Amino acid sequence: MFDHMRAKALFRSRFIARSAATGLALLIAAGSAAADTTVKWLHLEIDPNYLAVWKKIAAKYEAEHPGVKIEMQFLENEAFKAKLPTLLQSSDAPDLFFSWGGGVLKQQLATGTLMDLTEAMNAKDGAWLKSYNPASVNGLTFDGKIGAVPYKMGTVSFFYNKQMFAKAGVDAASIKSWDDYLAAVKKLKDAGIVPIAGGGGEKWPIHFYWSYLVMRDGGQKVFDAAKNGQGEGFNDPAIIKAGEQLAELGKLQPFQPGYLGATWPQALGVFGDGKAAMILGFENTAANQRTNSGDGKGLDPDNIGRFAFPAVSGGAGAVTDTLGGLNGWAVTKTAPPETLDFLAYLTNAENEREMAKAGMLIPVAAGAEDGVTNPLMHQAAEQLAHSTWHQNFFDQDLGPSVGRVVNDVSVAIVSGQMSPSDGAQQIQEAFEQDQL
Repeated sequence: MFDHMRAKALFRSRFIARSAATGLALLIAAGSAAADTTVKWLHLEIDPNYLAVWKKIAAKYEAEHPGVKIEMQFLENEAFKAKLPTLLQSSDAPDLFFSWGGGVLKQQLATGTLMDLTEAMNAKDGAWLKSYNPASVNGLTFDGKIGAVPYKMGTVSFFYNKQMFAKAGVDAASIKSWDDYLAAVKKLKDAGIVPIAGGGGEKWPIHFYWSYLVMRDGGQKVFDAAKNGQGEGFNDPAIIKAGEQLAELGKLQPFQPGYLGATWPQALGVFGDGKAAMILGFENTAANQRTNSGDGKGLDPDNIGRFAFPAVSGGAGAVTDTLGGLNGWAVTKTAPPETLDFLAYLTNAENEREMAKAGMLIPVAAGAEDGVTNPLMHQAAEQLAHSTWHQNFFDQDLGPSVGRVVNDVSVAIVSGQMSPSDGAQQIQEAFEQDQL
């Protein structure tokens, strides 16, 4: 288990011990050990168990660094997105804040709002930099500049109710292709079971399907060309084919009644309450379905299985290509040097291991992989360890303007309100407008 990742960890072991202290070394070098410094940490975490882990880490750091206070600040997800741009320009700007990476982070870095972390993370022979999974750093780097400190990686996959699958005679292990998947959806419907819990009201949960189909049909070459304005862009035949396959799924009416108005928490509740057989979701879906279920218990862990998004016959992409989050902590330009020291501490192998044990994340710190103990999270970590191409969520990677259209188009196609070719053209037009 984790052979590939362990090899990397062993190779870098001499660096890991120093990673937590790198920021401190920079701080001392800068001669800025000022007393009574407050580091303002903006996050959007609501799980009390996860918050308790963070508070424990912050308290330990404060005890080891007299005169430094870590002030945790919270904004709800949508409020975070709406208020952050204004907040970053104000005197109340946070020193570090959660980032989904992608186009938004790239824009923030380009406008000078953020601290370019390249020099700091490469100091001392790059000890801090080398303490992370290289893919996590690469995904947060734009034009040679590191825009955020890596925090976690994740991958989207299917979770299913084993009892419902058994009742319908569906073998999850046999779902290797998109055709196999559609056949499973039909068998579930024939058995009187709602196949999929969908969150169409927030739209982005549906874009997972379109994104994965684009990846499976076109591969990295087609998607990279489209987002770089090359070739036929988003009108590439492989991208249009992905839309046709999504439309084919939609015609089967696989989602629960009212899915077009359902939020993501409601979709998780549908799955957790046993009212749908599958859900395409994040690596922590098993925990979140429990939280959002009617009784607060949800499905028994032993009743939940997991499988990767299937391959597409004749597609250029591989089943080992993964779609998922790549999150980090961005640092504002005016943040005190203590911010870097705390971030090196927060994301070192020891603390990432503790967060992994709590089920919070799949760690990016080298040597912390053994903290993943939950079986389903372990499967996600294994999948990421062998990923041939890890792609950040399309709506994040393409930036807010284009990403919003991707989400709108995904829902419109699956619900039969838009043709795949029109959807591809709308995304292309949004992309071209965004380049002006």
